Amino acid sequence: MSVPADLTAITLPDDLTADIERAGYYPALVADVVRAAVGTEEVRSHLVHQETTFDQDSVRRHITVFVRTDTRLVIAHADDFVDHLVTDASREVATATTECIPLSAVRGVMLTHVTENPSEYVPGSLGREMTLTIGWGAVSRVDLLPGQCSDPDCEGGDHGYEGTIAADDIGLRISAEAEGRAALDRAIEFARDLSSSIGR
Repeated sequence: MSVPADLTAITLPDDLTADIERAGYYPALVADVVRAAVGTEEVRSHLVHQETTFDQDSVRRHITVFVRTDTRLVIAHADDFVDHLVTDASREVATATTECIPLSAVRGVMLTHVTENPSEYVPGSLGREMTLTIGWGAVSRVDLLPGQCSDPDCEGGDHGYEGTIAADDIGLRISAEAEGRAALDRAIEFARDLSSSIGR
């Protein structure tokens, strides 16, 4: 099968290509879906995150690629996929999906840092684990709790509910223990870049 000429003309930065190849999850496929989504726009920053999950009888791999251009946040996912219509169990099937979000639509970038022994925290280290959450309004999480009353003599009337609404479209957990300090540093650098690019 030949690759469309317009796709072969699109080049990705060497460091992005190297990170996709290092992740090792069908790198040619992942690079092509990223190329198709990014098009001719220049890649300003990126993050590649590969994770493995264990599901009863199988091991599944998943890769997420974030790319920031001047105008968009491009997100690519690739997963192992079980096709029940395929009778040949030796055939592998993968799905690859891309989503493009205008930077103007990104509502927030949230970083949660996990630090062991905080009393011994080393300035500048930012802990050994981080969760990066990006929201653009496609998915929202509502956390509700019964309303509290500050009156100590209250007999327990209905005070309604209190809650928060949080944009929670995608979240990645990056651990220095599992993936190395360099992976955590790359995630922090990407989050810093994306944060500074939104809300303009």
